[in-house]
Amino acid sequence: MQRVLSAIFSREPYSASRNLFISAIFWLVVGTSFGLLASTQFDMPDALSGVAQLSFGRLRPVHVNTVLIGWLSMGYIACMMYIIPVLSGRKGMWSERLGNITMVLWNLVMATGILTILNGDTEGREYAELAGTIHIGHTSIQVLDWAVLIGLLTVGINAWMTVLTGTEKKWYVSIWYFLGALFWFPIVYIIGNRGFVQLPGLDDAITNWFYGHNILGMWFTVGGIGIMYYLIPRFTGNPLYSHTLSMIGFWTIGMFYAPTGTHHLLQSPLPEWLKSVAVISSVFLLVPVLTVLTNFFMTMKGKWSAAADHIALRFAIFGGVGYLLTCIQGPFQATRSVNWYIHFTNWVVGHAHLALFGTFSFFVFAASYYIIPRVTGRKMYSKPLAVWHFWLVALGIIIMVLDLVIAGLVQAAGWHAGIPVDQWVVELVPYWWIRSFSGVMIVFGSALYMFNVYKTVFHPEQCEALPHSPTGVVYV
Repeated sequence: MQRVLSAIFSREPYSASRNLFISAIFWLVVGTSFGLLASTQFDMPDALSGVAQLSFGRLRPVHVNTVLIGWLSMGYIACMMYIIPVLSGRKGMWSERLGNITMVLWNLVMATGILTILNGDTEGREYAELAGTIHIGHTSIQVLDWAVLIGLLTVGINAWMTVLTGTEKKWYVSIWYFLGALFWFPIVYIIGNRGFVQLPGLDDAITNWFYGHNILGMWFTVGGIGIMYYLIPRFTGNPLYSHTLSMIGFWTIGMFYAPTGTHHLLQSPLPEWLKSVAVISSVFLLVPVLTVLTNFFMTMKGKWSAAADHIALRFAIFGGVGYLLTCIQGPFQATRSVNWYIHFTNWVVGHAHLALFGTFSFFVFAASYYIIPRVTGRKMYSKPLAVWHFWLVALGIIIMVLDLVIAGLVQAAGWHAGIPVDQWVVELVPYWWIRSFSGVMIVFGSALYMFNVYKTVFHPEQCEALPHSPTGVVYV
């Protein structure tokens, strides 16, 4: 027990990054397993009937919040707690102990959040179902919202103090993106959660989708790009292609992403000017997307072949391609004519999975295969397991997204033709089974990943020492 407590509250450099990665990967397996269980509700609707905690209406928000807040957010913070001190000229964060305390708090939030949602305690907002409601007199307090906000603020304080006390005074572009994400996301989180802001009617819907879209834009997109701007030069040994493009991308994301959420509500009686702003802003997102991807791919110039042996780079490239496809699909489906046709169909579900798993999760996969060897001083336990992990999750998400896109077009065609739902819904049955099959691939690949990381961190005697390399080509 003493050993566990010493590891959890360690002041050792990069211990917070290591512990956050271990936690995040655990929640990845839990979150994807809940998603797979939810998908079986479509294949076998009566299999779990009679158990309220296993109904689709509870499994789905557990899956979403565990993946977004547990896996991806903790994974992002793990990356930041390694990259920020390295770029600031420090060995470790300003306070590794504060980072580890944040990690403990975040794990408690996730464990409590899963139990409360399964038992019906939820705010009922998309991507913001964590509540943990307690009643004091006539006042209800959402404890988990406050805990997440406190966690975000402690990470922000730790990051700022690390940068300000570092020896490197010129900020590399990743620092801009990380500090921007840590500034924007607490604001977005406050506005989007009923624990802080409660509005009636359509105002609630606007607030919901300001949050729902900007947790992607101002947190996962900004943070993920910051991770990639660090990794790709490290993996290839090439300098970043253009600092100017990176700054254009940073400020245009801040400019165009904030108003886009209302494109989820184009069929609602909102003011037309607000819908138009959302659609136009969505199309203008192509500006930061093209600057970011141009920078990524030009930095890769001459080094594409390295992905044949460099597993972490392979994840990074897949995530970059996923980002390209996501950000072409997003503005396209935000336009009124397309949105009218495919909204409320499985197409949108496929798009969300492409963004959150096919893009941002692959960024964290790539980072973990680089950072975990660096903080442990040894290569990953098994390169074959890493290869299996890549192919299982890559093929799994490709199959899932294609399946959901096609299923969405089938749904849209049925509605457009005026065919009763009970007649065309049977056409979706094969697609639901395919989605579950792809989910099995993702869960199995994630379990192999967790096992590989577990052996690397906790069984050093079974791993090779990490050789010196300026670029990371030999890692994994």
